Amino acid sequence: MREQRRMATPATTRATKASIEPMTSGYALVVDGHIKATFEAKDSALESGRELKARFPHLQVKIFDAETKCTEAIAAG
Repeated sequence: MREQRRMATPATTRATKASIEPMTSGYALVVDGHIKATFEAKDSALESGRELKARFPHLQVKIFDAETKCTEAIAAG
């Protein structure tokens, strides 16, 4: 007789996902619509965004201000 194949049982615990709580303060580096890093100071967020845009000019890089809920695009150059 043929032996039945046993399938691995799926894990019951779910993989940890990113926090879905909205930001209330600080600045976020947004790359192609996804938050990649958060910063306390705008200067450090801008510096990081400019460095990334200089290395990869094809990316869409923005800085999100959590307090005013506004974004600022980083231009290539």
